[in-house]
Amino acid sequence: MTGGLSVVGSTGSIGLQTLEVAAHLGLRVACLAAGRNSVLLAEQARRFGVHTVALFDEAAARDLRVRLADTPVRVLSGPEGVCALAADPSADTVVTAATGLAGLAPTLAAVTAGRRVALAGKEALVCAGALVMAKARRVGCEILPVDSEHSAIFQCLQGQPPDALARLVLTASGGPFWGWDRARLAAVTPDMALRHPNWRMGPKITLDSATLMNKGLECIEASFLFGLPAARIDVVVHRQSVIHSMVTFRDGSTLAQLGAPDMRLPIQYALTWPERLPSPVSVPDWAALGALTFEAPDEETFPALALARAAAARGGTAPAVFNGAGEAAGAMFLRGEIGFLDIADRVGRALAAVPVSEEATLEAVYEADRAARRAVSEL
Repeated sequence: MTGGLSVVGSTGSIGLQTLEVAAHLGLRVACLAAGRNSVLLAEQARRFGVHTVALFDEAAARDLRVRLADTPVRVLSGPEGVCALAADPSADTVVTAATGLAGLAPTLAAVTAGRRVALAGKEALVCAGALVMAKARRVGCEILPVDSEHSAIFQCLQGQPPDALARLVLTASGGPFWGWDRARLAAVTPDMALRHPNWRMGPKITLDSATLMNKGLECIEASFLFGLPAARIDVVVHRQSVIHSMVTFRDGSTLAQLGAPDMRLPIQYALTWPERLPSPVSVPDWAALGALTFEAPDEETFPALALARAAAARGGTAPAVFNGAGEAAGAMFLRGEIGFLDIADRVGRALAAVPVSEEATLEAVYEADRAARRAVSEL
């Protein structure tokens, strides 16, 4: 990086770790945006000396203006304010880490402005991948993946000719309930689902990991990022979370990227690419690690992955329906309104009920998202 850094979603798990990496590297942070956490955003603004902040929530932004009244920091509000911040010319790199479909508009704003985008919110590509990638190609915007799996694939592809790629292999931890049958899963509580065995993540992605919904989202994202149909993207359950993903080439060779299960590694690589700089993350003790294991995913017990593949194959706005239904059903589970097994069930029923538009325009994506959420709540 030669210029400043903006972080959209700075108060979430990825945002906090991004700022930790920025402090370690001595990067200049120019702008910060979040959802509604005015208290933490005010603290971050003071700590990093940013010139602009934004909150999606208008009421929280009013509180933020009071908290920063003694500073020259500019406070923007609403989706329009967050998008303006994402396009701010004082930053050459924008980390987009907003949770859910809320990250789509600021991601598009950063892409349209020609910023280098370190993409952490996968929903932007899941729901509107063709639109985002086409815009990035037109303006010459670099999109660097922050997800550990997509970062691993990106690293394995460095220096390889485009036509050498045969298949991608995404690794999955299996979440906290791998090996459980459906009878046991029926009794899962939100507290149980938010205890991931390997990773430190926010509540949505932690729950999505428990249902394998996250791996389905990652399959769709990888398809757009790397230009492969979902049928050429495999998933294996790798409980140790040391191999973050693999690439198989047409000559039969497979390259894998290994490292500690720590999101600061892919975050730092996205911020420093193509360079590699020292990081605070420790290297695994390979001898103590012992064995690395692999299993096929149990798509009968955890059907979200198969539903994602079906949505990817259907195309159009089907992935947006899958994502919107997953967000809505997951939120209902965390509020205690439905059971764990009901999450994938409602997603599948929404996919069957909501009409799919063949062309995933921005308007069609948002309408598919709304329709999916309505379908989930009405079931």
